[in-house]
Amino acid sequence: MEGISLGLPTLIAIAVYLAGINVLGAFLGRGQKDAKDYFLGGRAMPWWAVMASILATETSALTFLSVPGDAYRSGFTFLQLAFGYLIGRIAVSILLLPGYFQGEITTAYALLERRFGIGARRFTSLIFMVTRVMAASVRLAVPAIPIALILGLPVWTAILILAAATALYTYVGGIKAVIWIDLIQVVVYLSGAVMALWVLVHSVDGGFGGILRKCMELGRPVRLFDFSLDLSQPYTFWAGVIGGAVLAMASHGADQLIVQRLLACRGLRDAQKALIGSGVLVILQFTLFLALGVGLFAFYGGQAVGPGGFPSSDAILPTFIVRSLPPFVSAYLVAGIFSAAMCSESSALNSLASALSLDFVAPLLGKKYVEGRRGLVLGKLLTLFWTLVLAGLAVGFSRLPQNVPAVQVALGLASVTAGGLLGAFLLALWAKKATQTDAMAGIGASAVFMFVLWLGSKGWIPFPLGKAIAWPWYSLLGSTIAFGTGWLLSQRHAAEDPRLTSRA
Repeated sequence: MEGISLGLPTLIAIAVYLAGINVLGAFLGRGQKDAKDYFLGGRAMPWWAVMASILATETSALTFLSVPGDAYRSGFTFLQLAFGYLIGRIAVSILLLPGYFQGEITTAYALLERRFGIGARRFTSLIFMVTRVMAASVRLAVPAIPIALILGLPVWTAILILAAATALYTYVGGIKAVIWIDLIQVVVYLSGAVMALWVLVHSVDGGFGGILRKCMELGRPVRLFDFSLDLSQPYTFWAGVIGGAVLAMASHGADQLIVQRLLACRGLRDAQKALIGSGVLVILQFTLFLALGVGLFAFYGGQAVGPGGFPSSDAILPTFIVRSLPPFVSAYLVAGIFSAAMCSESSALNSLASALSLDFVAPLLGKKYVEGRRGLVLGKLLTLFWTLVLAGLAVGFSRLPQNVPAVQVALGLASVTAGGLLGAFLLALWAKKATQTDAMAGIGASAVFMFVLWLGSKGWIPFPLGKAIAWPWYSLLGSTIAFGTGWLLSQRHAAEDPRLTSRA
């Protein structure tokens, strides 16, 4: 597709928006004294701001662009996952969050150190960093497509612009800036989506009812529930409610990306309100994005995805933005794409920097390197380091052929290890005899099996089971393998873990 200029005034408006976000980040970052301020905001963030930040963190521009493309193909069935996401958040609030607010916990994996030892903390943190940086690179590459299209730039240049714009306010302001700017950017990208839906509804005779009728005429009736028992289908009621719930438990209870925000709250009750509230908001948000996709299917008359049609489902919404919206609205939507991209990437950068600093540098070199001014400087340097890594991986990903929606790639990739990490936390809670070795063996067995399963699902290795199990089931399967392996190994021990009994 050709690049389309939005005109100098609107391009200037976008540039001013990005500049304003970074100036605000610098303002919010004033008064930081140490790593605790930089990574946890002094544990003084209001729950409603954290709630918005959680929503922004898990949304990303990938969700903003890819979920409507998914709905173009499958209607509202993706929403079944959101129901599971809410159930999973409630479970995390009850089972895991209380442990994070007992003592001086600074990262998700410090809880495992307290139960198993430093080796478990480093191992799980390393898995988080590897998986997170790969998934985040996908989330950085996807929004570069419409940005490159609109600005007439190569995709790799758009990636670097996004990375640089995000890194600046994250570097200066830390988690406090990330959370407050997330709140602003949630408003921007959601209002942009509402604008786009408004245009769609008024472009089809009969409004949204007309959209649904036209989908029926085109042979694609819109549905929400699919009660199929086929495990290979990603969007069924069972995959959504069961698989989605366990995936949310893993991503929101055992992943530093989200746990870091919860630890920035003023206390356990605030963290629980932020987490459960974000689950309600995510259902509303997905409903909006899916309605966009259904509207686009009617608007384009069911145009095919593939040869002779759209190059990929992820290109459908960008095409609509640059070709069918008034210039100002189009520019606002681009700002929304920037906002969604910057939300998820700033969160990834800060959480990766905190994990590397607090889970590795502090235990290996001494706490003095993460205390006071020295800890603040270290956090900023690590933010720059991860920016370079993310940008490089994103450029590489953008050059790969995409034959499935990118949201499935990112969520499937994250699910490969998320279940194993959740299994470790469940071992810490319920396997009294489990030791550090048992937990690490369980995580390792889960990660190896799930990676082989994921490779098989892509057809890169001959593993038939890979095609038989859809990605929403990955976290359930991974956590079951990790917990089951660790529990079985723990039965070799005659008594409970000495670390556990010594604290009783």
